[in-house]
Amino acid sequence: MAINTYERGPEQTTQRGLERSLTLRGAVTLNLLDMIGVGPFLTLPLLLAAMGGPQAMLGWLLGALLAACDGLVWAELGAAMPEAGGTYAYLGKMFPGRWGRWLSFLFVFQLMFSAPLSVASGCIGLAQYAGFLSPGLVSSAKVHALHIGQYSFGVSAGRASWLAIAVVVVAVVLLYRRLSEMRWLATGMLVIVIATLGWAILTGLLRGHIAQVFAFPPGAWRLDSGFFAGLGSAMLIATYDYWGYYNVTFLGGETRDPGRTIPRAVLLSIAIVAVLYLGLNASVLAVMGTPAILAAQNLDARRALLSTFMQTAWSPVFGANIGALLGKLAAVMVMVTAFASVFSLLLGYSRIPFAAARDGNFLRVFGRLHPVKNFPYVSLLALAGMACLFCFFSLGDVIAALVVLRILLQFALQHVGAMVLRARRPDLARPFRMGLYPLPPLLALAGFAYVVISRPNFHREVMLAVAVAAMGTVVFAARALHTSIRAVDSVH
Repeated sequence: MAINTYERGPEQTTQRGLERSLTLRGAVTLNLLDMIGVGPFLTLPLLLAAMGGPQAMLGWLLGALLAACDGLVWAELGAAMPEAGGTYAYLGKMFPGRWGRWLSFLFVFQLMFSAPLSVASGCIGLAQYAGFLSPGLVSSAKVHALHIGQYSFGVSAGRASWLAIAVVVVAVVLLYRRLSEMRWLATGMLVIVIATLGWAILTGLLRGHIAQVFAFPPGAWRLDSGFFAGLGSAMLIATYDYWGYYNVTFLGGETRDPGRTIPRAVLLSIAIVAVLYLGLNASVLAVMGTPAILAAQNLDARRALLSTFMQTAWSPVFGANIGALLGKLAAVMVMVTAFASVFSLLLGYSRIPFAAARDGNFLRVFGRLHPVKNFPYVSLLALAGMACLFCFFSLGDVIAALVVLRILLQFALQHVGAMVLRARRPDLARPFRMGLYPLPPLLALAGFAYVVISRPNFHREVMLAVAVAAMGTVVFAARALHTSIRAVDSVH
């Protein structure tokens, strides 16, 4: 049955020129494409290594709880202020005057780093799975350490990096069209994404041993400093893998019946993905077992965990050749899943600099719409260009930088702002109101703070966030000064 993802009509056009064509099914589709990227197929060994056993699944459970608390805040704000740009629009209303414009600008400025980091992570993961199909793609990579003070970052240059960049280019080509024209493309990719997860979960049910999911090593639940540091690392990975449920809020200016559609899309996406992720990871553990996953920490195993999982599960049944073929098929399906995430990320994030530019609070060029296709093409191309640059960095560094930047310069500001807005504007129409207020934003703030500071060497990413905030503040002040000078000149 065809999914009626997008609908068009002359009455569904916003004042900004964007068409309100995104339905609930379309919003959930794009959210799921954003959320279910390469992350869960690549990060399970990292998650288990963080805590040394299946007790790391606690990181997934707490990550789901954190996503639910955060999602309630997004749902309330998205329903009350359904505009293009999401957080950008919210901050301007939460903190009126110069403070609001500064924080809104700062959010967009950091987005020019964090959004391409998110896109690059999907492209790097896709290239790693491609290495399972053709080992020459990754074996030629040269990894270097970039040192900044006492901290270092992994930088690689090779065929895998160029493949990751090619993925960005293909996504941009497919996005160079109206939102309403992407209905079948988005739906088709979602079918492959769900099929990949379904196949993995079914394999676990048929070929796994449930006892391996609960085979905790001695001392697994000893609540010492090592346990809580490991839990923080596990939650950082889980947080990265869950993010994306808010993608619909960036398309608020293109959403039909946003007061109902946005909250439902956010909360449905979290519930669906939480069940799928827990089922996926339990299936991999049931088939391979924690010792085998932790022992196989070589590059090939980490690059293609799902492929190794399929070979392990089905080779005893069908033979080594068929098992290897199924492993390669799994790699292809994961690559499609990763591409779908890149596609959805670029689609949603490209609307944010556009919204800021239309408000006169960002570079004017980002406010341009394509003259024929009616989408923010300058914003799309700029984010894609930055993503290509970040494809040369290591996946671990990209994920850590992305999560900390987003927490400190977006999520924390938004959660504080949501409580400020409740106090300042109790009369604001809120089609959806979060339950148990103010627990959701307070718990989300506490959870995100724990994710940031509980890990070893967390100062590196915090310093990066401070540097980005400082640069953004300087640019904002320079623009304000330039605007004031032009205003004085025009009077004289």
